[in-house]
Amino acid sequence: MATFLLVHGAWSGGWAWKKLRPLLRARGHDVFTPTLTGLGERVHLARPEVDLALHVEDILGVLACEDLKNAILLGHNYSGMVVSGVADRASERVAGVVYLDAFVPRNGQSMAELIGAQALAARIEAQRSVGDGWRVPPTMLPPDTSADDVAWATPRRAMQPAATFDQVLPLTGAIDALPRSFIYCTRFSPGDVFRKFAERARAEKGWRLDELDASHNPHITMPDALATLLHEIAHEIEHKRRARP
Repeated sequence: MATFLLVHGAWSGGWAWKKLRPLLRARGHDVFTPTLTGLGERVHLARPEVDLALHVEDILGVLACEDLKNAILLGHNYSGMVVSGVADRASERVAGVVYLDAFVPRNGQSMAELIGAQALAARIEAQRSVGDGWRVPPTMLPPDTSADDVAWATPRRAMQPAATFDQVLPLTGAIDALPRSFIYCTRFSPGDVFRKFAERARAEKGWRLDELDASHNPHITMPDALATLLHEIAHEIEHKRRARP
């Protein structure tokens, strides 16, 4: 079975995969769910200098220290940026990349560029008024999130250093040789910012596109459906890996 390295989104942490982890392991997969610097249980490490490059190094460190090979990287939301950087720099350790309602950058892009001018202006104002000028406060959870899940997630969500959103990501193109999948969540997608990445996956070679009738956090709201889909994607990635010359 596959080795999944799940990288959480903005304001989140490894804790966010609590429901998904046992479902993937029950299907025979190995699962790693690290927390990025300055978030989750590592929130005490937050500082203005925490940026995208540091988060990429966080995950490169997991690959190296756990000696992972043929790993499936999954990035949710912001961490589409992170897994793109990791896969591009360590493609020899990666079997495929899955973007779960996530940002898919091209060379030299930042997440700030990809969210659009209106969302960026709102983010900068929140950063100024609430985040001491260098942190970005969490957005609202999707409206279909249960009351129990809101009560569980809310105190664990942390403001995120803005440099992680603003730093551009250099890509060499090595990632383009890997199988890539995009999972587009069609219900309550925030501003529908991820539609353009779904359309890219539909149009470009080397991509698989799936849609879930779920809101932006299916690992919380629909973990069974997500686990089933990821199990299927893992089989396809393994088939492609074995077929490589």
